[in-house]
Amino acid sequence: MCIYLSFFILQSGLRKNAMIAIHQELNKLSGPGPSAWINHIRRRSSLLSSRIAEETYSEAEQCYVQQGQEALQKSISILSDQDGWQTEIENVRVINNKISSFILMRACIDVLYLCIFYYTVLYSTLVSQAFRGLFAHIYCKINHLQMHMWVFLSQANGDKVMSKVLPDIGKVFKLEVMLEQKTDYLYEELVDNMEQMGEWNPNVKQVKVLQKIGQDTMITHEVSGETPGNVVGPRDFVSVRCAKRRGSTCFLAGMSTQHPGMPEQKGFVRAENGPTCIVMRPSGEDPNKTKFTWLLSLDLKGWIPKTVINRVLSQTQVDFANHLRHRMASNGGVEAAIA
Repeated sequence: MCIYLSFFILQSGLRKNAMIAIHQELNKLSGPGPSAWINHIRRRSSLLSSRIAEETYSEAEQCYVQQGQEALQKSISILSDQDGWQTEIENVRVINNKISSFILMRACIDVLYLCIFYYTVLYSTLVSQAFRGLFAHIYCKINHLQMHMWVFLSQANGDKVMSKVLPDIGKVFKLEVMLEQKTDYLYEELVDNMEQMGEWNPNVKQVKVLQKIGQDTMITHEVSGETPGNVVGPRDFVSVRCAKRRGSTCFLAGMSTQHPGMPEQKGFVRAENGPTCIVMRPSGEDPNKTKFTWLLSLDLKGWIPKTVINRVLSQTQVDFANHLRHRMASNGGVEAAIA
């Protein structure tokens, strides 16, 4: 019903007004300040300037295309606003073999905290509430200690995770890293080879492209990997993704959607995401390096404490950057060997 209703709204002429509003939004974002990359995009062409060939798309496909463009527009607006961001993690490259025992202890605390949380929900007694408060205090202390250990054991590579709370969306996270690969190579890995992500990212069990619409839009189904101690149970997502290239800047935006080919799956909690967006552009100092920005917004559903969610999401972004580095380094070694 939503798909057909959206189509009629498009046909009524509001889509033209929406495009004008988006251009006005880009005009506002192109003022002086840190969002200079918006100027670069705007000089070449609007991010949403490509016209939909209505005669070749079905009603449902046009709705998916609109959703992908909406995710991209919202993401650009969020990323262009530099105010209000708070640092979650900075300069992180964890040396796993030195803190494996610490991570195990942290996972045990996560499990104990969740046990107390669920016990309190089911049996609301003074004793259980007291224990929940105790473990919540321990959890916060462990979280604070781990952040300091990450910085102490890290290499100064400039990785940074920031967050802020937005109306109607909630808490969003932003990863900023510098990668030692060209933007074209990263785009190929993350877009063209998207279904291979489960091979190198332990946080993702599977990515499957359900449907492609034109060159820019696709519908995907993602299954999350296990978290330490299974703190967050199995989740899956159905997303519409919009991949665009404007000049030397690449975008991969997305948001949750529904698809008839992937109803809710038994054994998984259907989580929601979006708007999310990866922005990649060559470094101004070295075109062989890439400035990589990832906006992440997730609703994992279920009864999970916010402290656990925040820790999991920020750590997921850090892990992703490191796994991507290893993947690209491995690909480089294979290509060199073949050559």
